[in-house]
Amino acid sequence: MSWKTYPKVELHLHHEGAAPPAFIRGLAQEKNVDISKVFDERGHYAYENFVHFLSVYEAATSVLRTPEDYARLTRAVLEESAAHGVVYSETFLSPDFCGGGDVEAWREYLHAIEEVADEAEKTLGITLRGVITCIRHFGPEKARPIAVCAAETKGGFITGFGIAGDEGKGKPRDFTWAFDCAREAGLHLTAHAGEWGGPQSVRDALTDLKVERIGHGVRAIEDLALVDELAEKGVTLEVCPGSNVTLGLYPNWRRHPIEQLRERGVKVTVSTDDPPFFHTTMTREFEELERAFGWDAEVFGEITRTALDAAFCDEDTRARIAKKLESAE
Repeated sequence: MSWKTYPKVELHLHHEGAAPPAFIRGLAQEKNVDISKVFDERGHYAYENFVHFLSVYEAATSVLRTPEDYARLTRAVLEESAAHGVVYSETFLSPDFCGGGDVEAWREYLHAIEEVADEAEKTLGITLRGVITCIRHFGPEKARPIAVCAAETKGGFITGFGIAGDEGKGKPRDFTWAFDCAREAGLHLTAHAGEWGGPQSVRDALTDLKVERIGHGVRAIEDLALVDELAEKGVTLEVCPGSNVTLGLYPNWRRHPIEQLRERGVKVTVSTDDPPFFHTTMTREFEELERAFGWDAEVFGEITRTALDAAFCDEDTRARIAKKLESAE
């Protein structure tokens, strides 16, 4: 069967990282900004490793300067996601890039994003929610105003808080103030861990930040006691196989641990992370997982329901999306 139209739920998507290269090139030309070095000769994003990827990501993001730019970005991202069957998506947003951490400036960006999201729900049938993230390599002090932005704008659209960026910079415990602030505001919590930081980074995120979900988390497989703990506690992993393979964390799809984690009872989900950077889509993720592990509609149905159960949305939204998923069963 074709997986393209299969209804999907995506929990791990970086808003700027989902920007099509052509969109960023066009915006740079409009603003007379030369970022040609972030593209290769075919017009794709060009980077050499994860740290270089982060710098390319931030260079591409630099042309997004106004709420209107983010409105246009949101439209482009949602059109692409909807084209691959995504009916519910959570996107990582950082007020660092949208107003420099100032709450009032962030509100303007948020209004522009949310307005487009509301329209896309009516016209494209895709529901979007926002998870605000602080940037780890910007440091814990910079994370504080981001958490305040999250707390001040928590509501129907902004439902979660997390941390992304270079796992090699600092420890999760350095960011406890930001996470405590978000938790007290009633936001759901997630954290990138277990991608480059190893299994201990997953433990630290659970212990120090008390998160409900882990972004990536796949390096937990190197510590089976941790794997069993994740399964027992019902922690959901936002797994991005295509991202992990493209960045060289695993040599190929068959060597990716998502199936081992699933077999040991861990709640795993599937997402694209930064799709144009990793030459992937939700359709491709499904196709490659079918090819690598023989996953069928029954398994993908399980994965999708797991994602919806772990989604940072209200129960009315969850029930509405569940009805859309029933069409694939």
